[in-house]
Amino acid sequence: MKFSIQLATERVDRPEEFLTADAIAEMARAAEGAGFDACFVTDHPIPEEAWLASGGHHALDPFVALAFAAAATSRIRLHTNLLILPYRSPFLTAKAAATLDVASGGRLILGVGAGYLAGEFAALGVDRNRRNELSDEALAALKQAWSGTAFEAAGHDVAALPAPAQRPHPPIWIGGNSKRAIRRAVENAQGWAPFPAPAAVAERTGTAAIASLDDLKPRIAYARAHAEKVGRAEPLDIVFIPLGFSMRRGAGAAAERLANDLPSYLDAGVTWLSLGVPCETRAEYCDRVRALGDAIAPLR
Repeated sequence: MKFSIQLATERVDRPEEFLTADAIAEMARAAEGAGFDACFVTDHPIPEEAWLASGGHHALDPFVALAFAAAATSRIRLHTNLLILPYRSPFLTAKAAATLDVASGGRLILGVGAGYLAGEFAALGVDRNRRNELSDEALAALKQAWSGTAFEAAGHDVAALPAPAQRPHPPIWIGGNSKRAIRRAVENAQGWAPFPAPAAVAERTGTAAIASLDDLKPRIAYARAHAEKVGRAEPLDIVFIPLGFSMRRGAGAAAERLANDLPSYLDAGVTWLSLGVPCETRAEYCDRVRALGDAIAPLR
């Protein structure tokens, strides 16, 4: 089992604590020192007020935030969780991703999703109803841009260098609970990243409900069946937020629950767990990350 830990860069209410270069560096070094395999940030360029009022959050630009984390560390992987593909030109995404991968020595994990926030899509001028088609088109465009060779785009021969350090490209993890997201992951990516979603959350985000491991297991079985159907031989990482964890809860009693539940996640086929670290100060964040690192060390 491998573990990705949240950087608290969504705490825009405490910029001096969490958003400065020194803050990001300190949190990233704490995560690396605690033995975590990756650190992650989210992606919300312009969220709507109604969603923020109901528990949503702001976020730094993920590539900029992870670049600061990369500069302060040497080993830990840099995980976008999740970058919304339809929000940007895929060629601009490819350039930012390749830049970060090269500059970090090949440490990027590109977690991506189709998105769901209607207000954010509208503000960015993107047709939310086409988010799945745009995501599929973006995945193809990313791989073209990362090829390191010239290709045709809009009637012109173009190329995008540098190519990523990781070849043929950084690992792509596809987020979402739907069968369409699973198929997208199996056919186009190296990992599938579902998330816990009780019925109310599932309705709000427009995805399938996953409220327990019993809900997750049939979807992993579907991923395996689809992999066999399409002739996929490469293993598919399954990346999950453990039940009881989120960006705003999970560093207390849930750590003990994680130790108890880990065999069940392994048995279900989960290969990575993503953990949230709620905190009010940077010192508290670092202390909790170290405690979580101690808790997971015997589980690895």
